[in-house]
Amino acid sequence: MAVGARSGHGEPEKRPGGPDGAPGSPRGDAPDEAMSQAEAGPAGPENGEVTSGEEPPRASGRGANNMVPKKQRSFWKELPILVGIALVLALIIKTFLVQAFSIPSESMQNTLQRGDRVLVDKLTPWFGSKPERGEVVVFHDPGGWLGETPQQDNGPIAGGLQKVLSFIGLMPSAEEKDLIKRVIATGGDTVECKGNNDPVVVNGKPLNEPYIFPGNTPCGDKPFGPIKVPKGRIWVMGDHRQDSLDSRYHQELDKYQGTVSEDEVVGRAIVVAWPLNRWSTLPVPDTFDQPGLSAAAAAAPPALGLAGAVPLVLWRRRRITVRKAAQKG
Repeated sequence: MAVGARSGHGEPEKRPGGPDGAPGSPRGDAPDEAMSQAEAGPAGPENGEVTSGEEPPRASGRGANNMVPKKQRSFWKELPILVGIALVLALIIKTFLVQAFSIPSESMQNTLQRGDRVLVDKLTPWFGSKPERGEVVVFHDPGGWLGETPQQDNGPIAGGLQKVLSFIGLMPSAEEKDLIKRVIATGGDTVECKGNNDPVVVNGKPLNEPYIFPGNTPCGDKPFGPIKVPKGRIWVMGDHRQDSLDSRYHQELDKYQGTVSEDEVVGRAIVVAWPLNRWSTLPVPDTFDQPGLSAAAAAAPPALGLAGAVPLVLWRRRRITVRKAAQKG
């Protein structure tokens, strides 16, 4: 009997749960039933099943992807990117536009006080702008003006913070040696001061300097000149004339007689930005706008006179020549 069952000649084995309440159905019918259900597709009302009448959502090709909201990036992931962008912008601003400098001494009182923070315009020099008379400018030490200034040890934390802030232009560097003075004369000008209470004279024009520290004389105890400022250089002086080691005190140090190269100029100080109660601009005083102050303007009257005299002389010589020819004829 057992052999007949294995060879398929015996009675087929039954499975429970067959149709019509039979205790089972032949095992061999199950694959055909599964296949017919797969081919018929999902069950529906035609198959005798009850449905709610709602169709399941279907994907609509490309539009299905648009329906899925994108996950927003975490704030902490975006923070390094924002910090990096801010540092790059700050570095660009410091290099090409504006830089902050701290006033280290009283040499520019009362215009500037020790500890003031000024903003320096570094943009216009990139477009060929040159220092002008009356401007307050920051420039690198031409050599020996500051001497061997000992560097302060602020500790690792404060020192590191200063390096970061100076790198992005929010603080002056402790390693750089810069000075700040007022431009009195530029290349081609002749400047002098005879001492006592005599004014500083530029191209024969005396300067009215209300910005000088109260009680100071125009050249303090250091008269100078006349000095012809070489082309491409400037003559600078501090507003606190009795407390400023400026161009007057470096006349004998080199062949340029205390003048500063325009290439050493970092830029023009335009605003006192800190402390807030001292916020102010740094305009050019009116005395530097007086007529005839420019060396070119001072030379203009003789040049115009010469230009006008040449045609007159030629006309007069021509008249004399014509008269002599008429007399001979």
